[in-house]
Amino acid sequence: MKNIRNFCIIAHIDHGKSTLADRLLEFTKTITSRQAQDQVLDDMDLERERGITIKSHAIQMKYSFKGEDYILNLIDTPGHVDFSYEVSRSIAACEGALLIVDAAQGIQAQTISNLYLAMEHDLTIVPILNKIDLPSAEPELVKDQIVDLVGCERDAIIPASAKTGLGIEDILEAIVTRIPAPKGNPEAPLKALIFDSVFNSFRGIIAYFRVFDGEIRKGDRVKFVATGNDYVADEIGILKLEKEARTVVQAGDVGYIISGIKEAREVKVGDTITHLVNPCLEAIKGFEDVKPMVFAGIYPVDTDEYEELRNSMEKLQLNDASLVFQPESSAALGFGFRCGFLGMLHMEIIQERLEREFDMTVITTVPNVSYTAYLTNGEITTIHNPSEMPDPNYLLKIEEPYIKAQIITKAEYIGAIMTLCIGKRGSIVNQHYLTTDRVELQFNMPLAEIVFDFYDKLKSISKGYASFDYHPIGVQESDLVKLDIRLNGEPVDALSALVHRIHSFDFGKKMCEKLKELITRQQFEIIIQASIGSKIIARETVKALRKDVTAKCYGGDISRKRKLLEKQKEGKKRMRQVGNVEIPQQAFLAVLKLD
Repeated sequence: MKNIRNFCIIAHIDHGKSTLADRLLEFTKTITSRQAQDQVLDDMDLERERGITIKSHAIQMKYSFKGEDYILNLIDTPGHVDFSYEVSRSIAACEGALLIVDAAQGIQAQTISNLYLAMEHDLTIVPILNKIDLPSAEPELVKDQIVDLVGCERDAIIPASAKTGLGIEDILEAIVTRIPAPKGNPEAPLKALIFDSVFNSFRGIIAYFRVFDGEIRKGDRVKFVATGNDYVADEIGILKLEKEARTVVQAGDVGYIISGIKEAREVKVGDTITHLVNPCLEAIKGFEDVKPMVFAGIYPVDTDEYEELRNSMEKLQLNDASLVFQPESSAALGFGFRCGFLGMLHMEIIQERLEREFDMTVITTVPNVSYTAYLTNGEITTIHNPSEMPDPNYLLKIEEPYIKAQIITKAEYIGAIMTLCIGKRGSIVNQHYLTTDRVELQFNMPLAEIVFDFYDKLKSISKGYASFDYHPIGVQESDLVKLDIRLNGEPVDALSALVHRIHSFDFGKKMCEKLKELITRQQFEIIIQASIGSKIIARETVKALRKDVTAKCYGGDISRKRKLLEKQKEGKKRMRQVGNVEIPQQAFLAVLKLD
């Protein structure tokens, strides 16, 4: 065990984490020059295009240092805030972390939140200053920031450039010399932590684990503590670029297990694996079920494709256990699903994967969060959907989830960011200068306000400099109302939303104006209204197209023209009663981009 090193890489989005992983793999000759490509560990097309890591990966490298051979297990982590629980489990499986900071951009919000996670698990931090070859790099300034944050010596920071390969040897040496070897008792009962799982269409679910105590052999009967299910270890092994089967995986090692599990729900990230016959006394701490934060309806564009959409969602769920969905129906959109996502990025990715991998074009309704409603008869219900909102006369109070938002920005944008957050019903908790021109702001805000377009606005008012991170802090009572959009008096339930009373007038007015632009004119007048209950708060009218019925009358008595106009008027009246309005696909998407 003394020659094993388990480590992860933590960084903000786009600070060069995947590129550094590529260089380490090349340098230790884990991959041949033929296998080499950018972002080796990111195997989804979507990850490559967006340059983000969605699924975490693990890979084993061999490295010789001073005549001894070392095994280095890199457990890669996703960097985005939506996947913070996966990051926390990957961190729990390691003894050390490489902290990467971009020499041009300095420290940003997720660097800090992931660093705090690593420090909570007592990981050894190896600070690395990446991208020092950029013309805009400010290495000395950023080194000061790292020293302030981590409290390390200036000389301990390794300057590197993952692109050119500068400093890679120093990093490997630091991994061997600074990061401690795993501690564990090989004689104790088996105790292993699942930190990830992937779906293979031939073998079922493959779980990745790190063994803390004991050992696991091929053919053992093992039990997953949180779910209580037991399985036979059909195949176990270690993770190179391809999987390598072994007969035994011992304490300190990182490996995989295949046991014919069909559903992702049965393998929970953070669960403990132990033997069925001689189990460990207590499970590894920190396990929790992943809770969806954002809810939205997903409907097929063509109602005949409902079954196909269901199959696609089920296949996606095999890959991604954090996606939850249940069927629901809507008067405007027919049958579809109510889905729960970890966050906005997760929702975008699911939507894109449905389109790419399954050729499904879908309509997504306004995202919202779940609220708790207390009724006058003492009942407590959870509301995932505006249509579930009880009538005001049965309602005692409503509670909505709150988050603590952490924003790091340049000092010149403080004013604009404060205005944005306070406009979103946030209250400032703390303001802390990290350096002379970088400030950390902390706000308590309703989660519902940030699922909409908060992140885009934050990026645009700070010219892309502000970075943002959040975590839930509980629920608070709130004055929410259900805002309905009506077309010719008929409510369109797919466009209804739960909003705070103070924002309802603005929101209703903007919605009506937007729909007026998007709905094509018909032969009859279309009235668009926003209402709270029976009270109309905004209205727009799409004027009727007028066909010139008197064009063929030239000269003659006025009564001929009048007869034709009266006939047209009758027709319009009848058409208004039977005509229905097609809402274009853009209307549902436009709601998300109201400003």
